[in-house]
Amino acid sequence: MSQLVSQATQQLRQAVEDALRQAMAAGELPQADLPEFILEVPGDSAHGDWACNAAMAGARTFRAAPRKIAQSIVDHLDLAPTYFEKVEIAGPGFLNFTYRPAFYAGVLQDIHRLGQAYGRSDFGQGQRVLVEYVSANPTGPMHIGNARGGVLGDALSAVLEAAGYQVSREFYINDAGNQVNKYAASLEARYLQLYQGEEAVPFPEDGYQGPDVIANAKSFAELYGDKYVNVPSEERKAALIGYALPKNIQGLHDDLLRYRVEYDNWFHESTLHENGAVGRVVELLKEKGATYEKDGAVWFHGEEYGSEDFVLVRSNGVPTYVVPDIAYHYDKLVTRHFDLAIDVLGADHHGYVPRLKAALTALGVDASRLEVVLMQMVRLVRDGEIVKASKRSGKAITLVTLLEEVPVDAARFLFNSYEPNTRIDFDLDLAVQEDSQNPVYYVQYAHARICSILKNLKADGIEPRECTVEELSLLTAPEELELIRYLSGFTGEVAAAAKLKDPAKITRYVMNLSTLFHKFYNTCRVKGSDEALQAARLYLCTATRTVLENGLALFKVTAPESM
Repeated sequence: MSQLVSQATQQLRQAVEDALRQAMAAGELPQADLPEFILEVPGDSAHGDWACNAAMAGARTFRAAPRKIAQSIVDHLDLAPTYFEKVEIAGPGFLNFTYRPAFYAGVLQDIHRLGQAYGRSDFGQGQRVLVEYVSANPTGPMHIGNARGGVLGDALSAVLEAAGYQVSREFYINDAGNQVNKYAASLEARYLQLYQGEEAVPFPEDGYQGPDVIANAKSFAELYGDKYVNVPSEERKAALIGYALPKNIQGLHDDLLRYRVEYDNWFHESTLHENGAVGRVVELLKEKGATYEKDGAVWFHGEEYGSEDFVLVRSNGVPTYVVPDIAYHYDKLVTRHFDLAIDVLGADHHGYVPRLKAALTALGVDASRLEVVLMQMVRLVRDGEIVKASKRSGKAITLVTLLEEVPVDAARFLFNSYEPNTRIDFDLDLAVQEDSQNPVYYVQYAHARICSILKNLKADGIEPRECTVEELSLLTAPEELELIRYLSGFTGEVAAAAKLKDPAKITRYVMNLSTLFHKFYNTCRVKGSDEALQAARLYLCTATRTVLENGLALFKVTAPESM
C-alpha cells in the first residue's frame, strides 16, 4: 500500500486499540489482552472505506456480544488525529470507517508529487532476486509457451522491482547435454547429405527435423565448403555446433528483443561443465551422505528430503539432466548469493521441482529460497476454433509468427491477463480488434481519452494546475470518491502482485481503473464547472493518467495519446 494508505491504517488500528483500552479502564469491558483484529477494504464501497472486525474478534476475549463491544469502541473512539471522519456499526458488529476529504486530497497530491514513482514501495526490502524465464533450447524456434513465459517473466521482474526488490533477469542457455548432442548429429547428417546424398547418409531417428537445421547446414557449407566432410565425426560435429549454436542464440536474443524482452545475463550451461561445477555438486551430495550406489549408478536419497529417489549419475558415468540444474541453482543461491531465485517454467516441470528442492535441502540450502512459477499451456483460437498453424505461413505458430499477426502490446497485455496457473485460450481475432472488447485497447483508450480531454482544454486556455486541499475537497461525487479510492490502492496492488508472483493483478487493476474513469467522466462534467471544481477534476484526470501509464509500463505496453 501507499505511504498515505499505510499511515491511515496505522492511525486507525491505534485508534481502535486505544478505544478498547479506554472501555476496559471505564469498566465497560473486562480487563484482558487486546484481541487480534483485521482491517480490510470492504468489497462494497457502501460499507465504507475500511472495515474492522475488532468486535467479533473480541467476543470470546471479553465474553460479550459483538455489537455491545462495537458500541463501546465507538463510544471511546477518537478519530480526530486520523484520516477518518466517521464510523458506523453494521451487521453483527462490523465497524465501517469513512475517510475525511483530506485523505482523498492527499492521494491525488501524492500521485502528482511522485509521478512515475507512484506505485513503488520498499516491500521487498532490497532483497536480491534472480528471475529466470524462457530459457528455450537453442536448437529451434521459440514456441507459444515461450511467448507466454517471456512476458510473464518480464512483467514479474518489473513488478518485483517496483515493490522494492533488486532484480536480475536471466536466460539459461541449454548448450550442453543430450539435446545439443542430438542437434549436432542432425546438423552433421544434413551437412553430409549435401555432398553425399540423402540416401547415403541416414538421418538420426530422434534428430531435429526443423527447417533451421537444413538452413544452418547449408550456410555452414557455403562458408567452409567440404572442409569437414572427411574429418572425424567429433571434429565435424564440434565445428557445426560451434557455428550453429551462437547463430541460434543470437536469433533468440533478436526475437525476444522484438518482443521487448531483455535480460541482464545470458548464462551458458556449458560453463557449469567446463568449470567443474556439475561434478562438484555430485561430490558435495556424496559428502553430505545424500547418495547411494545401485546397479553401478549414483542415486540421490530423495525420500529423506521430500521427493522420490532418483539417479544422479548413470552407470556409464554420465550425469542425468537434473545434475546441471542442481549445480545451476546452487550457483544462483550460494555462489552468486542471490536471496531468492524465481523460475518461470511450464506446467510439465511439476514433477521436477520437488527433486530440485530436495537436492538443495541436502546441500544445506534453504529450499524456500527457490520459488517456481508454473504456467499452464496456451491454446490459440481463431474463429472460435483451436489453431496450430500460422494463417500467413501455414506452419506451426512460433513467437515470431505470432508477432506477425498480433501487435506486441496486445500479446504482452493479454498473456498477462491470466494467472500463471490458468490455461489460456488466446483469441487471435480479439487480439487485433480495435474496440472495447479488446482489454488492451480498452485500457489504452482510457489513457488516450484523458490525453484528448487535456488537449481540448488546453486549446481553450485551460491547463492543469496545483490544487489546494480545500479545492480537492470539492470532489464529493460518489464516482469521484470511488475513483480516488481506487487510485490509492495501486501501490498495495503492486506489492500484492509481487508477493503472489502474479502480474495479472495489475492488468485487472488497470482495466478496473479504466472502467472507473469512464464512469467518472460520463457523470462528472470537467469543462464548464465552477473554476475550482474544474481544476480539481482536471487534477483527478491527470492523476488517473499517471497511474494508467505506470501500470502499463510494468508490462512495457505503450500508453498512446490518441487512438
